[in-house]
Amino acid sequence: MRIGVIGAMQIEVDNLKKSMQVEKTEEVSSVNFTIGKIGNVEVVAAVSGVGKVFAAICAETMILKYNVDMLINIGVAGSTTNKLKVFDVAVAQNVVQHDMDTSPLGDPVGLLSGINKIYIPTDENIRNVLIETLKKKGLNYEVGTIATGDQFIHTKEKKEWICDNFDAIAAEMEGGSIGHVCYVNNVPFVILRTISDSEGGAMDYQTFATKAAQVAIDVVISFIGKVGADC
Repeated sequence: MRIGVIGAMQIEVDNLKKSMQVEKTEEVSSVNFTIGKIGNVEVVAAVSGVGKVFAAICAETMILKYNVDMLINIGVAGSTTNKLKVFDVAVAQNVVQHDMDTSPLGDPVGLLSGINKIYIPTDENIRNVLIETLKKKGLNYEVGTIATGDQFIHTKEKKEWICDNFDAIAAEMEGGSIGHVCYVNNVPFVILRTISDSEGGAMDYQTFATKAAQVAIDVVISFIGKVGADC
């Protein structure tokens, strides 16, 4: 079993690497990949960089070069629902790209041309193990659609638009493109995001991002431990 873990920023992966028995590091397409183990589970960890293109490059490399069996995207997100506050956790049942818009051609907003889908589902088995881990840790979480776009969503109006159009519980900048890559490569994936900002927008993010990222990392380390025990 080889698990790929992708974070958008250095803070999202640094502490994960501290828990790894690192075997080697490599750079591919300007992305640094750390290969090693957590317990008896092989792990490939990488900081993709911010945005959908970097995330897609990273995911494709994880799949084609490192042959991961599953991908987990961790990190932070902004809440688009009053059910999730700072340090709560959003688990994706589906991902959507809210900035994909060919509606002038008659398509629904969010439609991904070529695969003819708006919502891409995450893997149910991985998702259930993550939910079990969250319950054991006593963390407040919601399961639903996580929306992705190349925008930092900081206004109440834009958050409401994303929620109204896609019934999304959180917004971020990478998960939808990672899901897109996994879908076309038939690789199971899940997205786990800790809420770093709610109504406060950018100010909340700067204050809480580091601690929020650590929450997601702790959950993923516990998840990997469970996978190792079940192998």
